[in-house]
Amino acid sequence: MTRHICLHGAESTGKSILAPRLALRLGALVVPEYGRTYAEANGTDFDEVDLLAIFDGHRAATRDALAQRPEWLVSDTDPLMTQAWAIMLLGRRLPEIDDWADVADLYLVPAMDLPWTEDGTRLFGSAPARQRFMDVAIGELERRRVRWAWVEGEGEARLASALAAIAAADLA
Repeated sequence: MTRHICLHGAESTGKSILAPRLALRLGALVVPEYGRTYAEANGTDFDEVDLLAIFDGHRAATRDALAQRPEWLVSDTDPLMTQAWAIMLLGRRLPEIDDWADVADLYLVPAMDLPWTEDGTRLFGSAPARQRFMDVAIGELERRRVRWAWVEGEGEARLASALAAIAAADLA
């Protein structure tokens, strides 16, 4: 049975850096952040059609990874994060994502203890917008009542924090 870890939270918190590092330590497959790939190809002026395309992309990539039957899977975000984007950008939830039930076993939320870095796909760089996005993201986890834990620190300390959270969740 695959144990599924998902990175979740506000932009520019190191999720895409942490995912492969965590996967290397766990011997896991990584599902890259589909929203970033989509934004790089199509821009960031997202509407409902775009967010549903990102939702479908997440699901397809995860389905393909799970078909390989890995012991561990690390997702760099998933549809719960796409729902947070819908709330931030559209001011409403998307029912298709609310109906989605294939949540990860544990969500790791990197704290906003790293500086903001613009990469051409990020939209919420001001301190108030970044905090609101984090609050919305955490709200999605709470609403779904999924298991989640904070990850803090820089570099090796951040990786150690993630590994400790996984151990505490008794998934290892």
